[in-house]
Amino acid sequence: MKKRNRVLALTVAAAMSASLLAGCGSSAQQGGAASSETTTSTAAASDGGEDNLIRVGVVCSMTGGSAIYGEGAQNAIDMAVEEINAGDSGYKIEIVNGGKVADDAKDAKQAMNAYNKVMADSPEAIVGSFFSSVTLPMAEQASKDGMLLLATGATNADVTLKGSTIFRNCFIDPYQGKMAALFAKDKGFTKAAVIYAKDDDYSNGLKDAFIENCEANGIEVAYTGECMTTDTDYSSQAAQAVASGAELLYYPCFLDTVPLLVGAARNAGFTGAIMGGDGWDGSDTTGLSAQFDDCYFTNHYSSEDTAPAVQNFVQKYTEKYGTESLNACAALYYDAMYMLVQAAENAGGTDTASLVKGMTGMSFTGVGGDITLDENGDAIKSIAITPMWTAQSSGRKRSALTARSFPRLNKK
Repeated sequence: MKKRNRVLALTVAAAMSASLLAGCGSSAQQGGAASSETTTSTAAASDGGEDNLIRVGVVCSMTGGSAIYGEGAQNAIDMAVEEINAGDSGYKIEIVNGGKVADDAKDAKQAMNAYNKVMADSPEAIVGSFFSSVTLPMAEQASKDGMLLLATGATNADVTLKGSTIFRNCFIDPYQGKMAALFAKDKGFTKAAVIYAKDDDYSNGLKDAFIENCEANGIEVAYTGECMTTDTDYSSQAAQAVASGAELLYYPCFLDTVPLLVGAARNAGFTGAIMGGDGWDGSDTTGLSAQFDDCYFTNHYSSEDTAPAVQNFVQKYTEKYGTESLNACAALYYDAMYMLVQAAENAGGTDTASLVKGMTGMSFTGVGGDITLDENGDAIKSIAITPMWTAQSSGRKRSALTARSFPRLNKK
């Protein structure tokens, strides 16, 4: 696996508008998705009773281009479970499927196979997945099964609307678009360009929210260009972005295409800031450090946060696993384990019904900051603006970024 430059984050204090629309991952990709043979779960929710053991199924992408997320998830849950089981909370966690994360392969049908695989071991809760396109069908089935599903990274608003047993510990994507526009305003930019993937709902949702909030904040969107998720040549769009006179280029797409877009923009002569969403996390910047100067993305946590919970997580994870898979996905799965323990404490039981009761309306503080779950099970939380780092001969130098605490946004 290629070495990835670590991106360190600067937290922008702001709380999410949890009921905004659209989300991470593409509902177009999910297409309604699972085949008929996978729409019925193979086991019902387990009755955990009062045994103080929480049996958890975990699903994430373990293969393909998103395997870096699954690696982080597996490491994080291993670390969290070890800590929890050695701690004094009185509760212990057992990961079903032999302690392994079930692979959704970032595919809706495979996600249902993974869901059924962990359900066969009678868990009390399921954690996952990181992409909405695979979480949506799982959430629909989990609701039918009365199973608690805690989504991590799946930011499509429809996820938690599938039922009262579905929760998430991440923000929703249009909120990212809104905060990106406020960041642009804070930096004094007056003209922006957007290049987005027209075949991806995640990209479309971020694009729409960014443009809407740019217009509301007096920022002209001088150019809007389209691409496809399978494209490898962005030279035409990059040239038009440069010609538009934009000071900021917004590219709300996933990590696999980010180096191609950034490289094309810099080669076309774009010297301004380039920004994206949480799909940038883990982008391979090998050999491109200079081009990634003055690049940013919105993220779920900040590894620069001085809060003890964050620094303890970062230090311990780095010591055990290194930095390559230390990403927001790892942080979200890590927090999910502790949220389940708190749910058991809140309700006084480890069976699924008790965990759902204890999760409902929860306030939680973890690596991702302070979280409050609203009436839909959505997380009201802060967002981080993450600058890329530029490798210099004298060490690492952070791109210029001025911290700003944005006011809490009213929910819509």
